[in-house]
Amino acid sequence: MNEFDFIRRLRDQTQSRKHSARLVTGVGDDASVISQLAGRAVVVTTDLLAEGIDFYRDATPPRLLGHKALAVSLSDIAAMGARPLWSLVSIGLPSEIWDQNFKDEFFEGYLTLADEYGVALAGGDVSRTVEQIVIDSILLGEVSSGAAVLRSTAQPGDQIYVTGTLGGSAAGLKLIEMGARIRRQEAGGRLQEDAEGRGVSPTVREGSIARGVSPTVREGSATRDDENSEDDSIQALLLRHLRPSPRVGWGIVLGEERLAGAMIDISDGLSSDLAHLCRESNVGALIQSAEIPIDKDVAKLCGRRALDPLALALHGGEDFELLFTVHPDNAARLPKRVDGVAISCIGEITNQPGVIRIAEKNRVWDLEPQGFEHFKSEV
Repeated sequence: MNEFDFIRRLRDQTQSRKHSARLVTGVGDDASVISQLAGRAVVVTTDLLAEGIDFYRDATPPRLLGHKALAVSLSDIAAMGARPLWSLVSIGLPSEIWDQNFKDEFFEGYLTLADEYGVALAGGDVSRTVEQIVIDSILLGEVSSGAAVLRSTAQPGDQIYVTGTLGGSAAGLKLIEMGARIRRQEAGGRLQEDAEGRGVSPTVREGSIARGVSPTVREGSATRDDENSEDDSIQALLLRHLRPSPRVGWGIVLGEERLAGAMIDISDGLSSDLAHLCRESNVGALIQSAEIPIDKDVAKLCGRRALDPLALALHGGEDFELLFTVHPDNAARLPKRVDGVAISCIGEITNQPGVIRIAEKNRVWDLEPQGFEHFKSEV
């Protein structure tokens, strides 16, 4: 199958998903045509995923990669308080990957998530790369004119909230780097194969890798139930990294109800993204360590692997939760949960620009941004 046959097949798939009557022309033409409405503003975001930097091919089933390619962009749209509507995705693949089922499974994962949020795939591109996979995801959403929630509108005295829990994705990445892999049923595809072609589902045990076996009781080890529980936690953390859940519902509620003063999604890490928000708003912040919602599976596993749960929650990236500020008068209007996801108040915006501090009991210290940077200065 060449790229033109594939695009025609993808066009047939997208035409059967009529999520938006305003998508006049989608996949198959030189450009997409979308009709506009008066009083509405278009919100556009783009995300680039490069193999070896943003994902590992041998640890990321294509269906989950397709899911994540759209999820990261959905998170950006949510952070603007907007509704996602139309997407474009471009993908570059080496020839040997093109000839496999990778592209079909990738778009299966992508379109399944698009269906969940009523997003119409409006176009994109495919190309051949020499060695590695590259994905460019573009997503368009809408808000009422003037209603987009920005990073630059936090005010001193605002309360600081986060959705969900933190640290899970960073812990999942660390487990992947230690050799852990997702189980077949969670991957939604075929079992990963080792170098000899055997199906494997490795799990991490105290820093080692048990290949192709289920947890078992070993002399001097924990009970079978304890090991099963640990394996379930490992799988949950892997999924937090490989199959993130964008907080689209919370973004819509916070934006349309005018509840959020400022907002950003947590992609680089809480410490870094809070610094971005404070810098843009010319404010500071005081965070309460005890109020940071650490993923329960992180707390369960990290002690055995010499990892600091608080450090992962503060500096680990790709949780794709929402970090937002709320005026105290609006705090009582906040829902307890949206789509089953709770929120936590973790601190307050201060009038000291650029000064971000964290408190734990009687101790207070500066919170330096230590999240992910693509081109980190060595100075």
